[in-house]
Amino acid sequence: FTDIIDCCKYKIMGDFQNFEQDFYQSGYYTEGQEEIYGYDPTYLNPEYDDVDGNGPLQDEYTTQTPYTGQVFQPGAQPEQTEYTDSFEQEPPLLEELGINFDHIWQKTLTVLNPLKPADGSIMKETDLTGPILFCIALGATLLMAGKAHFGYVYGISALGCVGMYMLLNLMSSYSISCGSVASVLGYCLLPMVVLSTVAVVYSLQGLLGTLLALFVIGWCSLSASKIFTSTLDMSGQQLLVAYPCALLYGVFVLLTVF
Repeated sequence: FTDIIDCCKYKIMGDFQNFEQDFYQSGYYTEGQEEIYGYDPTYLNPEYDDVDGNGPLQDEYTTQTPYTGQVFQPGAQPEQTEYTDSFEQEPPLLEELGINFDHIWQKTLTVLNPLKPADGSIMKETDLTGPILFCIALGATLLMAGKAHFGYVYGISALGCVGMYMLLNLMSSYSISCGSVASVLGYCLLPMVVLSTVAVVYSLQGLLGTLLALFVIGWCSLSASKIFTSTLDMSGQQLLVAYPCALLYGVFVLLTVF
């Protein structure tokens, strides 16, 4: 009976071992895995030798020299020039915008004194600050007299500038920009502003008003023609230039008087 029990135990243990071998049969073993999967144990070491076995190979992406600078403070490149401009060295804002009060004052004095020689270098500048202010002042004085003619003022000014620009480029051997023409005609509008101011408190629809209007037309056209002839070197042609200028300022006089 004991022999029969031992024989059964041996049979059961043999079947269990066979089942264990069949269940865990995966081909993966911790020992000898380099032989099963074809790994060479010499390459498992990080400092493996080269093919010839002379010495360990160096990684080309490994940094040899450590970084000695400070974090978030990169070093400046030696060839890069440092920008040392400061706030004090910047030009004034009015100069960047093209507004020069000295030139505006000189142009105004040139217009107020028709007999004064004009500086051609200053008159070639396309300064529109003074002309815009004079156009606004003319429209404001007309509005004070009960005449809302802002659209007429700007429309006639634009058409007059284009016409004089074409005429002067045909008459002169030198070319002039449309901005310069607008600047000169706008500055010479100053006597018209004075006439419009007088029209606020006094009616110009009479003999005295007519004479005053003719005087202002001659003043404006003489100043404008003087500046154009001195700027474009048109000696002997001042009367030819003054005629279209008188026609232009005559339209402004009609707006002011009537």
